[in-house]
Amino acid sequence: MDVNYNRIKRQLLSRVYLKRLVFLGILLIILGICVRFIFLPTFGFTKSAWKLTQIKLPVSDDRTNFLVMGVGGGSHTGADLTDTMAVVSVRAEPPDVAVITIPRDLWIQSLKAKINTMYYYGEEKQAGGGFILAKSTVSEVLGIPIHFAALIDFSGFEKLIDVMGGVEINVLNSFEDKLYPIAGKENDSCESCRYETIKFDIGIQSMSGSTALKFARSRNSESDEGSDFARSKRQEQVMKAVREKIIQNPLKMIELQAVSRKLTLSDISPDLVPAVIKLGLGVYKTPVRTTNISTLVYNPPINSLYDSQWVLIPIGDNWLRITSYVKDFLRAGIQ
Repeated sequence: MDVNYNRIKRQLLSRVYLKRLVFLGILLIILGICVRFIFLPTFGFTKSAWKLTQIKLPVSDDRTNFLVMGVGGGSHTGADLTDTMAVVSVRAEPPDVAVITIPRDLWIQSLKAKINTMYYYGEEKQAGGGFILAKSTVSEVLGIPIHFAALIDFSGFEKLIDVMGGVEINVLNSFEDKLYPIAGKENDSCESCRYETIKFDIGIQSMSGSTALKFARSRNSESDEGSDFARSKRQEQVMKAVREKIIQNPLKMIELQAVSRKLTLSDISPDLVPAVIKLGLGVYKTPVRTTNISTLVYNPPINSLYDSQWVLIPIGDNWLRITSYVKDFLRAGIQ
């Protein structure tokens, strides 16, 4: 088969294609999956692309840190609040991938707002300001620099799972959520019409994209599954299930390219995309270590100090415990 090298070069370096690659690079880092069937042949065809993979990514303590945020999408109030926030810290040698989830209700006293509003307020102030404010805030909380950020639209993530044919999830605890918001009815004048009841029974279940998204985002159960920490755990389960599904059939990544365009925004510049993908390819077999700061924070009584909101703050107002915990967790990956 004849190969049109110039066409491949133009495609690789085009803005549209690079935006798709940004998502695939981030996804492969998050999930630790192999996409060599797609990218290695392409990189092998062009000297320009190969040179781009040699660009050094910024590192701190040999790690490149990505802030990954998820929004629900839609046009309702709060559509740009980040339901999910996690830092993916990647070390090339020896390979290590560490994920630190951040509770969305963590109160940032200096800004008098929850951490999940940082992207929204930053964007409200100026275009691109969402990434800047979110990265600086998370960096201060965790005590590590954040080099890049990506924003994932969960409505697109639903389509991604459907393209893969669904995922299998082991529901660890049965729960019911009677206030799950219905997409498109967020502003319905009939308040009770805005919600539906969803229920999950314990055991292994096959889930479509819609069902998996509900499982991951539910936060109004009256049981412990209604907590921010339980939801973070369920989101980790979904990500791992997606990882396993793609590992079973890596050629599915070809189909995922079409979906990825609508899934994400990122502040990774086009010239760094090949280097990001190279980093991901180097760690795709590496087990992903995960943690959270649930044991270091608590929910104080609702009062005006926190704008009368349900929030989480560090135990004893000790932010240093969080930064020390994060540094110890990252060091634990040194072999």
